[in-house]
Amino acid sequence: EDEIEGLNTRLGRLTEDYQKAEENLKALKKAIIESKDAIIRYETQQKSVRNNREYDALRGEIEYEELNITHAEKLIREASVKIEAHKANIALTEEKIQTLGGKLSVKQSELDGILAETQREMESLQEKADEISAQIEPRLLTAYRKIRARVHNGLAVVSIDRGASEGSYFTIPAQRQIEIAMRKKIIADENSGRILVDPVLAAEEREKMAP
Repeated sequence: EDEIEGLNTRLGRLTEDYQKAEENLKALKKAIIESKDAIIRYETQQKSVRNNREYDALRGEIEYEELNITHAEKLIREASVKIEAHKANIALTEEKIQTLGGKLSVKQSELDGILAETQREMESLQEKADEISAQIEPRLLTAYRKIRARVHNGLAVVSIDRGASEGSYFTIPAQRQIEIAMRKKIIADENSGRILVDPVLAAEEREKMAP
C-alpha cells in the first residue's frame, strides 16, 4: 500500500509536468503563428514605405520575428522530447501501479483469511480469560489490568530469562530469583512493574493454554 501510494504521488507529479509541457508547446506554436502573421504584416507595410529608413526598420522587425520563430522551433523540439519522456514514464508508472494493485488484492485476501483465523483464536482465548478472571480476587485482577494497560506490549506477567525479566536487560538478584521460584508471594519487577514468575511455571502455563 505504501509503495502504491508513493507511485500515485509520482504519477501525479509526472502528469502535472506533462500537462505543463503540453501547455508550453501550445504557447510556442501560437508564438510562431503570431510571428509569421507579423512578418506578413511588415512585408505588406514595406511595399508602401516612403524612404529607406522606414524600410530598414521594418526589415529589422522581420528579422527579429524570424529569430523568434527559429528559437521557438528549437524549444518545440526540446519540449517534444520531454513530452515523449513524460508519456513513457507515466505509462511505466501506471503499469507498476496496476501490477502492485493485483498483488495487493491477493495479499489482502490472504490477510483477511489470517485475520478471520486470528479472530477465532482470540475469541477462544477470551473465553479462557473470562473463566480464569472469575477465579481471581478482584483487587488482584484490577492491579493486573492496570499493569497491562501501562506496559507497551500488554504483558503483565513475564518469566525470568537468563537472570533478567523477559524482554528486559535488568538483572534480577539471585535472592529475588529464589523467592520467585518459591511461589509464596506475588513479586513485581522493580523496573517495569510486571509480575515475575519462574521459567518452570511459565512453561507449565503455556502448556495449559496450548490448543
